[in-house]
Amino acid sequence: MIRFEKRKDASKLFTVFAPFMSVLFALATAAVIMLFAGINPIAAYAGMLNESLGSFYGISETLVKSTPLILTGLGVSIAFRMKIWNIGAEGQLYMGAMGASYVALNSGLTGFVGLAAMFVMAAVFGGIWAGISGFLKAKANVNEIIVTLLMNYIAIAWVSYLVYGPWKDPNGFNFPLTPRFSPDLVLSTFFNTRLHTGFIIALALVAVMYIFMEKTVWGYEIKVIGNNPKAAKYAGISIDRKIIGVMFISGALAGIAGFGEAAGVQGRLQEGISHGYGYTAIIVAWLAGRSAIGVFIVSVIMAVILVGGDSLQILMQLPVAFVNLFQGLILFFILASDFLIQNKPVMKRSGK
Repeated sequence: MIRFEKRKDASKLFTVFAPFMSVLFALATAAVIMLFAGINPIAAYAGMLNESLGSFYGISETLVKSTPLILTGLGVSIAFRMKIWNIGAEGQLYMGAMGASYVALNSGLTGFVGLAAMFVMAAVFGGIWAGISGFLKAKANVNEIIVTLLMNYIAIAWVSYLVYGPWKDPNGFNFPLTPRFSPDLVLSTFFNTRLHTGFIIALALVAVMYIFMEKTVWGYEIKVIGNNPKAAKYAGISIDRKIIGVMFISGALAGIAGFGEAAGVQGRLQEGISHGYGYTAIIVAWLAGRSAIGVFIVSVIMAVILVGGDSLQILMQLPVAFVNLFQGLILFFILASDFLIQNKPVMKRSGK
């Protein structure tokens, strides 16, 4: 029979390539499903690549969708490094979008000052929303998975209340959205596309988070706490303070993603402002190995899948559930690869 034992020393090559092999297995499994559905998988994958990378417009749309994935992925990955499971990036994105929208609609600020205030408010709202679960985890050992997951629904419902109620655009033909932001409170775009300066902000934050996680004392302490909390406590590291701080940073990054969607893509707050970016960030963080550089690379790959998946719905009449299925397969195989990195199958004879 087959049993699993803890690996004492997994090879570095296997550790690096296992997540990418999981994507290939997901592609193969999805191909089999498409064959059963009467769809040519080679044509489908070629269509995905062509729509997402085969034209200037396709590349710009891929980068637009990669922007919130980079930011939420960075947020989730820093929490995961500490073995804190932040499943609430979706809600934190919504709260960040709400905070930015509040400034745009009510503060009277304009120009660069207004945009800077929107950015800060988005980070603060997202950080506080995640910091609540961090505080509960640190002070009462409340399970952060349950808290962050449930707070997603609260945040989404709260934004729905605002866009259906007090913030609803009276000239919006009864759609759930706010009035448009002032033109000088909307992020500038490039080359007559939807690609906005939020992408540049995301790139800058990749560099900042790489330095923070790899080159600072805080980053080192986060690693130590994640690998061995008892040793960290023995070394005098304040674990409770780090949990709250890391969760605040995690939520702030997701909140900035909300700022980008509200001020860069939509120019207003509306229902469904996120297309599940906070949930996809979980896949991004795992596949990236909780690395800031890896988050950037994987976010672009996932954006290719999202843009290509949208095109398949139009060109091949595939339902939106297929894209969700594909993401689920990737997550399943990533978790399987992570298990195999830490454990190895061993054949054992069954006997008396």
